[in-house]
Amino acid sequence: MAPGGNQSNGVTEFILAGIPNLNSTKGELFSVFLLVYLLTLTGNVLIVGVVGADTRLQTPMYFFLGNLSCLEILLTSVIIPKMLSNFLSRQQTISFAACITQFYFYFFLGASEFLLLAVMSVDRYLAICYPLHYPLLMNGTVCFRVALACWMGGLLPVLGPTVAVSLLPFCEQDAVVQHFFCDSGPLLRLACTNTKKLEESDFVLASLVIVSSLMITAVSYGHIVLAVLRIPSASGRQKAFSTCTSHLMVVTLFYGSAIFLYVRPSQSGSVDTNWAVTVVTTFVTPLLNPFIYALRNERVKEALKDMFRKVVAGFWGNLLLVKNFNKKTMRSR
Repeated sequence: MAPGGNQSNGVTEFILAGIPNLNSTKGELFSVFLLVYLLTLTGNVLIVGVVGADTRLQTPMYFFLGNLSCLEILLTSVIIPKMLSNFLSRQQTISFAACITQFYFYFFLGASEFLLLAVMSVDRYLAICYPLHYPLLMNGTVCFRVALACWMGGLLPVLGPTVAVSLLPFCEQDAVVQHFFCDSGPLLRLACTNTKKLEESDFVLASLVIVSSLMITAVSYGHIVLAVLRIPSASGRQKAFSTCTSHLMVVTLFYGSAIFLYVRPSQSGSVDTNWAVTVVTTFVTPLLNPFIYALRNERVKEALKDMFRKVVAGFWGNLLLVKNFNKKTMRSR
């Protein structure tokens, strides 16, 4: 990142336009988005905590779910707190450095999530279609390396486009970014130079990450559906299809919105439409993922109940210790 090149043009900060005019007051929107953010954090933090604490969940599926929840926590925290602070502020500005940082982490975490979703679908495919070989194929070392590859697969490719955007000349001081965060399209529209080559390279990169991971996910779930159809028990088929359907709903929302926004040669488009679709990736899917992937799962529910019992028991135990200590202190006096 080289902010100096832009500061020579006089651009040190941007103005975030926020959301389009809606039939709601800022206070109402602030309350809604704050509630969604808190629910998202709570659900994903619970998953990370219970997966790390309960030995029954030390399996590849839950390991990847924990990684997915970490990505969701970080992704929403990159966007939503600044958005909420702008609801309470009159200026609604963001510094150039903060804007480029937000840009980088949004796309880094988003790319990592696409790769992880593909890995999770392959993991389920191996577990269902090759149950005898599954423990060997997805041992602890393999899972760690695959998860690390997902994180690095988002971390490194986004560096190039981020540096390229940071070097663009932005001619207007206090230029208005027509979005509630520093997304690619709104930033490129503010550049006072031809960004066609950069848009084309973004299109190629987005296509490689999103479409390739989508193909892996689709093929894996296709094989899973065929395997489920061979289950002789009707109740077993119904249970498996119920789980697959809920997973596919979230995957369809996430991939569909991302393809609409980023897998196209030009980033220009309707601001209102882009805003509405971006809400799906930044608010809806992070909120749904904990409930769809984990909190509907009986094993996770049992682990959460046990964790809460231990927390409550520990709290009451400490409380009783404090009371006994106070009684002994009073008697000694």
